[in-house]
Amino acid sequence: MGSPILWWILILQMVSTFCWSNGAGHLCCSDPPILDPHSGAGHVEKLGGLPSYVIGSPYSKHAAVLISDVYGYEAPNLRKVADKVAAAGFFVAVPDFLKGDPFVRADTKRPMSVWIKDHSTEEGYEFAKVVIQDLKNKGYSAIGVAGFCWGAKAAIQLAKRHSIKAAAILHQSYVTVDDIKEVKVPLAVLGAEFDHPEIVKQFEKVLRRKPKIKSFVKIYPGVRHGWTIRYNITDTYTIKKADEAHHDLIQWFSKYVK
Repeated sequence: MGSPILWWILILQMVSTFCWSNGAGHLCCSDPPILDPHSGAGHVEKLGGLPSYVIGSPYSKHAAVLISDVYGYEAPNLRKVADKVAAAGFFVAVPDFLKGDPFVRADTKRPMSVWIKDHSTEEGYEFAKVVIQDLKNKGYSAIGVAGFCWGAKAAIQLAKRHSIKAAAILHQSYVTVDDIKEVKVPLAVLGAEFDHPEIVKQFEKVLRRKPKIKSFVKIYPGVRHGWTIRYNITDTYTIKKADEAHHDLIQWFSKYVK
């Protein structure tokens, strides 16, 4: 079977290779948040059959759905983004598309290459459709969707249809140029300088050829993958850039969802 040390090295290499090969970047796998089910100013209720962190006026006609990365809906910084969007006049939902099973980097028996088989982006999209329909049934007539990393693919899948008003993807993974070609609603692409910016630039070229589809593409300097929701609280520069991205996201939704 070989040395246990060699097996550990192999496992770590597999995780690292998976993250980088899918455009997820170093932070996606190496800097997980400390999950807190009690974080945020909102509360948890069911939407589309899924536990969802929600905040904002239930009387608003404008809703935003935030689709998490692999670490799920209990990430405190993700909920802080939801709180900010809600303060701009939206009802915001962060559903548990991972079914209570976020990726755990410390679980060496279940590396990313195994975990992802139980949480395909296509499954995330199917869950998202149900949540969107539930929101519409509740009277929310204008809905925007933002996807972070793993969640970006589901957001793009929704953007290929007219079931939402606008979409945004932040430090995306799994999204392809062909996906961008099929987008039918206004789309914002927020990327990082140290997270495959060449891919973001390819997306921008495609969007420029689609003048009827409003778009906003921005690469934030000096930051890496995951900077909008996973950052060291002592890293003032990254926090500043995260706040900037949150502001841009809110402006996008305010312009094209309201």
